[in-house]
Amino acid sequence: MNSKILIIDDELKLLKLLGMIVSNEGYEVFQASTARSGMNMLSNNDIDLVLCDVKLPDAFGVDLVREIKTKYPHLEIILMTAYGNIPDGVQAMRNGAYDYIVKGDDNEKIIPLVAKALEKVKDNRKNIQQEKVNSKSDFSTIIGKSQSFLYSKMLAEKVSNTDTAVLLTGETGTGKEVFANAIHHESSRKKGNFMAINCSAFGKDVLESELFGHKKGAFTGAVSDKKGLIEEAQNGTLFLDEIGEMPLELQSKMLRVLESGEFIKMGDTKISNSNFRLIAATNRDLKEESRLGNFREDLYFRLNVFEIHLPPLRERKADIRELTNFYIAQFSTKMNLKNIIINENFYNKLENNSWKGNIRELKNTLERSLILIENNQLSAENLPTSESGNSFAMSSVEKDHILKVLNYTKGNKAEAARLLDIGIATLYRKLEEYQMK
Repeated sequence: MNSKILIIDDELKLLKLLGMIVSNEGYEVFQASTARSGMNMLSNNDIDLVLCDVKLPDAFGVDLVREIKTKYPHLEIILMTAYGNIPDGVQAMRNGAYDYIVKGDDNEKIIPLVAKALEKVKDNRKNIQQEKVNSKSDFSTIIGKSQSFLYSKMLAEKVSNTDTAVLLTGETGTGKEVFANAIHHESSRKKGNFMAINCSAFGKDVLESELFGHKKGAFTGAVSDKKGLIEEAQNGTLFLDEIGEMPLELQSKMLRVLESGEFIKMGDTKISNSNFRLIAATNRDLKEESRLGNFREDLYFRLNVFEIHLPPLRERKADIRELTNFYIAQFSTKMNLKNIIINENFYNKLENNSWKGNIRELKNTLERSLILIENNQLSAENLPTSESGNSFAMSSVEKDHILKVLNYTKGNKAEAARLLDIGIATLYRKLEEYQMK
């Protein structure tokens, strides 16, 4: 089956020209002139790769990258710009873009770059599928024996058998979506869909369309009716991550749905209904946000029927060894590594870290450690220390170190920078320093 490529550009002549160039290589091409119509095409087609202009009439392409990658993690995005802009390029890569190229100057690079990006897409799909096969979603798979964590887990298990709205609080990376998944799969609604969205990843209009759906013709690019997540969650669970970031206008609409089960799709005049269970999550103090006028107080009280706070990893260091063993086993399978030996000094160094990024940071650190493994042994030397005090961020990077990570990411610099725990600009400086560009 031919790969599907979406091109988003408001310059129609360039859009058609690029479409012809790409289609001549045997790829199936979709074209859009606005961000909104592009998002609509993404929701109705299994797109593999997006070629997107930076300046669109209804969105900034650099920001759009984050929105697309959040909803469609398997695909890759190549941004195109008429004028090279280093800060925009850096931010684009941080947001998850595969590459950032200049129109005209880089035309000869597009097809080889597309082929390379599509190889990465294949790996992405395989990894996502493997994770689905390997992952369970019940409470038995949630790791931790520390007292504060067990208390949170006990509350989640008790509330799962009800239809009560749940508010999960805690720092970023503490596992709120894992808990939401477990609550759903232990509930009477487990046969229904578990629909999740990160409210901070989308602008108001796109978020409204994703949540409430739209009718054909509701806006430019709405070429067909689309169900929103609220409708898709019928008889299931809707998980709203980072709900504190939801625009106030949408908060009032969400409150109506929670109180009556009724909502109106964009561009529609009829009332629709949905019966779903809501789980929300935030790393903000919603009570304080309500006092400041940033969050509706009535919605806060509607959400805060049953609050569960997830403790940060620094407060549950007794769980680090068990978490480490679990993720090492998971990543070893993904990387086809066997018979991994973990030295005691490896555990000790992990347990002495502050883990500001919580479990998410731990996972990234362990994945990076396996890339750098020697003789199938993990030791403290696999965890380089930085001058800043973050014990696993890179400070002094050797050429072979960067090469290992770039080989692992198949040349994806944004992914390499994430694993190296450095900014994309720093990575580019290192590449230039070692003449690796």
